[in-house]
Amino acid sequence: MTAETAAALRIGPVARKPLFRRRSAIPGFTLTLGVTLTVLSLIVLIPLSAVALKAAELSPAQFVAAAFSERALAAYRLTFGAAFVAAAINGVFGVLTAWALVRYDFPGKALVNALVDLPFALPTAVAGIALATLYSPNGWVGAYLTPLGIKAAYNPVGVTIALIFIGLPFVVRTIEPVLRDLSDDVEEAAASLGAGRLSTIARIVLPALGPSWLTGFALAFARGIGEYGSVIFIAGNMPYKSEIAPLLIIIQLEQFEYASAAAIAVVMLGASFLMLLVINAVQAWARRYV
Repeated sequence: MTAETAAALRIGPVARKPLFRRRSAIPGFTLTLGVTLTVLSLIVLIPLSAVALKAAELSPAQFVAAAFSERALAAYRLTFGAAFVAAAINGVFGVLTAWALVRYDFPGKALVNALVDLPFALPTAVAGIALATLYSPNGWVGAYLTPLGIKAAYNPVGVTIALIFIGLPFVVRTIEPVLRDLSDDVEEAAASLGAGRLSTIARIVLPALGPSWLTGFALAFARGIGEYGSVIFIAGNMPYKSEIAPLLIIIQLEQFEYASAAAIAVVMLGASFLMLLVINAVQAWARRYV
């Protein structure tokens, strides 16, 4: 074998990727992408575009007057504030609940596991009636809170309680698979190297749960912003005090103020999208650097 032949065999021709991929037994990229875009357009994009177009019928001054009135601003503060507080509380208790369900075996575990999913299956109106019955001044729980000066129903506290109820499963079910994949061996290895329990939780467990925790928080927050049925029964629905933004939209629709209702909906949509965009950016950063 000559030197030229050896060099040719060593270098060889550069392999080219085929212009068309080999046909697969399942639908390919083009079909699945087309179906996905069609469904998303029909279910998400077109309805949201219709809301934006309806709000565009207002002049800029009319839009500002409808979307940023004192009553609307009070409703925004309550809606987003209560949803954020409820999601943060669920972020704490959701981790504890998921930890107990994954790491320990105890009597009644199957029942507790089913109770976590109950807000998913329970109609929101039923949940609202149940919460109002429990936390009203003469309810089973409210009767003990009223003498202490705590009013848990028909005010912003009641709104937060309802949002905690409906948001807890999102955090638990998002964190639970990550905890199952996080082997006990990692914690035992940290303990064998001298790490204490708090150090193990802070430096091993919590960083691993970070992206999933943010996902659960975002889901609970988004659900809280749009929740209506379970809130109106316990909120009291007093303008400027305990009136949520979805209820204000319904009131505008009942008064045939469709454009004003669409303006409020556009503001909520924009704020929700911005919040989710920030959370997704933080998740991407956490996956890369944490």
